[in-house]
Amino acid sequence: MRDAAINLRALAEQRDLIDHAAQLLGKNRSDFMLEAACDKAQSVVLDQVFFSLDDTKFRQFNQLLDAPPAHNPGLNRLMDVKVPWLAAKA
Repeated sequence: MRDAAINLRALAEQRDLIDHAAQLLGKNRSDFMLEAACDKAQSVVLDQVFFSLDDTKFRQFNQLLDAPPAHNPGLNRLMDVKVPWLAAKA
């Protein structure tokens, strides 16, 4: 059960747009707004590039970055594919 309130003010045009989009998806305004806000929040959190490691994990991370790549035949095939916009010039 949802019991935490989130209140905000909007222009009538914004409310109407949100209501229209919610109606198109068969949702009410609250469900639509909550889903949209959570999707955006999740995207922001997942896009963060900062992370911290202790000294041991940082050394392991650097070793993995510095190590030569493992043999990957699929990647080699992919890299051998000529892109259409360059292949036409050849």
